Amino acid sequence: MTGGNTLQERLKSVLDADAAVALLKGAIAHESVTGNEANFVSYLQEQMQALGLAPQSADFLPGRPNVWGARKGRGEGPRLLFIGHTDTVHVRGWAEHWKGTEREDPFSGAVIDDEIWGRGSGDLKAGITASLSALALLDRAGIKLKGDVAYAFVGDEESGEPDTGVSAGIKDLTQRFESGEIEKPDFAVYVEPTQLSIFPAQMGFFIADVTITGKSAYFGVPEEGVDALKATHRVLEAIWRHSDAIGARASHPLVGRAFALVTGIEGGGYIAVPGECRFSLIRKLLPGEALDDAVGELETVINEAISGTGTTVAINYPAGRDHPHGGSPTEVDPERADIQALAASMNGALPGRGAIAGAPYWSEAPFLIERLGCPTVYCAPGDITNCHTFEERVSVEEYLAGIVGFASFIAGYCGTENA
Repeated sequence: MTGGNTLQERLKSVLDADAAVALLKGAIAHESVTGNEANFVSYLQEQMQALGLAPQSADFLPGRPNVWGARKGRGEGPRLLFIGHTDTVHVRGWAEHWKGTEREDPFSGAVIDDEIWGRGSGDLKAGITASLSALALLDRAGIKLKGDVAYAFVGDEESGEPDTGVSAGIKDLTQRFESGEIEKPDFAVYVEPTQLSIFPAQMGFFIADVTITGKSAYFGVPEEGVDALKATHRVLEAIWRHSDAIGARASHPLVGRAFALVTGIEGGGYIAVPGECRFSLIRKLLPGEALDDAVGELETVINEAISGTGTTVAINYPAGRDHPHGGSPTEVDPERADIQALAASMNGALPGRGAIAGAPYWSEAPFLIERLGCPTVYCAPGDITNCHTFEERVSVEEYLAGIVGFASFIAGYCGTENA
């Protein structure tokens, strides 16, 4: 097979940058806020058909489709999957924030100072279009693959819209893999934004909405009430001590330390003893921690804290993903040859990139790792720190480098017929 550096030089020389940027701009133009994935899926079907991927589509919920397809290799070789989510977060306030500027339309894909702006640009349409452009680049370079290249794009990954954001898309796709309807991959790249780093490990999480209930009473006779706010103060102190304790247990080399972060609180509001108080928290888990154990620990902390206060507690877990309470942490051995090859491909495409790190977010790799037994990493252009904000954008240089990096990795992983 062609050597890595020579291959990348060859790929860079035939890359159609204008076409690649146009593909991403077209993706951004197809608004796909969670619930409206079909608008983007129709665009992807056209692009995948043009690449000979024989795309198929099916609704995971009424009117909300996934799309997948593959190109069979020309010989014996492994099956590589690129996967990502089609939905984005909302754009409420975007136009007002950028009123009168080139950025005002969140779906224009405006190119400003060599960056492509717009909702979904980094999270994660740059990853989707870079992975598709990589296959087109191999075709332009006349490189024939031995192994298969597969793509699957799912909806309902993002949170924030009513009755959505429970990974309904990948749950449906996973069942199709398990039933044999879709051939299982040997390795997968989930194209969440990493700035071309490779994330073989990710945090787990659960969100807890906690309601402490006492008894409201007129402020002049507080002895007739049960102060839920006062009890909540005790609970919060206990949770913060718990957070310190779990953080001191261990530090993962890629993911860091665990914690419990209280994210909001609401209570009282009348000139009376507060009869109810509500707060929310998010618990970060490290690879190796079990969600059931972490939930049990938190519930014990809360129940012990309210003991003797006369209040009751109800806890709701609204963000079930691969687990009823939340999302599991995952880890794949970073020393695997395929992971190291992907890192080398990204570093070759843009020197200084391709670092091995941990995901400071949760996404849907557990469905592939735990249920399909498929090693999965996150890797794509885009900076997670500007996603979900009015600043969402992706560097053109990084995007084009991602295409070259993906293309050279595909060639190396799948194998080629022509040396």
